Amino acid sequence: MSKKSRSGKKPNSGWFHKGRSGNPNGRPKNSRASRDSAFDIVLGKTLTVPHHGGTREVTVEEAIQQRTYRDAIAGKGMAIREIAKWIMKNEAWLAKHAPETRWPEIKRYISPDPDNADAALVLLGVAAPNPARADFGTDRAPLLLEPWAVQAALRRRRGGQRLTNEYRNAIRRCTRDSDSLKWPRGTDE
Repeated sequence: MSKKSRSGKKPNSGWFHKGRSGNPNGRPKNSRASRDSAFDIVLGKTLTVPHHGGTREVTVEEAIQQRTYRDAIAGKGMAIREIAKWIMKNEAWLAKHAPETRWPEIKRYISPDPDNADAALVLLGVAAPNPARADFGTDRAPLLLEPWAVQAALRRRRGGQRLTNEYRNAIRRCTRDSDSLKWPRGTDE
C-alpha cells in the first residue's frame, strides 16, 4: 500500500522529477554569516579577572592558558603534557623562523699597568702623589691615601681586634696628613 499526501498524490510525484535537484542554483556563496567556529568565538571573548588587587581583562584563551600553567605547577599530568607540547611547538617555530645571530665576540682590554688604578685613585680624590718619595727613581710615583678615605675605613671597622701599633704605623705611613685622623675607641692614642 502506498502512502499518499493530503492532496492525494504520492510524495515524490509532482514535487521534483527524479534525478533533478531541488536547488538548481546551489547554495549561495555567502550564505554563512561567519566562518568562525563556535569554539573560536568563545575564545575571542574577554573576561574580567582579579589582578594584584585590581581587575584586568583577558581573553578566554589567555585565561585557559593561565589555568593550565597553574595546574601544571600543581603537578597535574595532563596540564604538564600540554605545557610540554606548547614548549616544543614554540621551540620548533623559533628554530624555523628565528634569524641566526651570532653573539658578538667579546674583546677584553686588560692593562697590566697599575698606573691605571693609581690615576683613578687620584682622579676620584682617594689618593694623592707622595712628594717626599717622588725622587726615588721609580717609574710610578708612590701615593698617599687622603685622610677622609682612611677615616671612612676606620669608621666602618666593626668590632674585631684592637689596632696594634704596627697597624697604626702602617696607616700613618700611607696617609697624607695622618695627624688629622681620629682613632677608634680602645686605641692607645
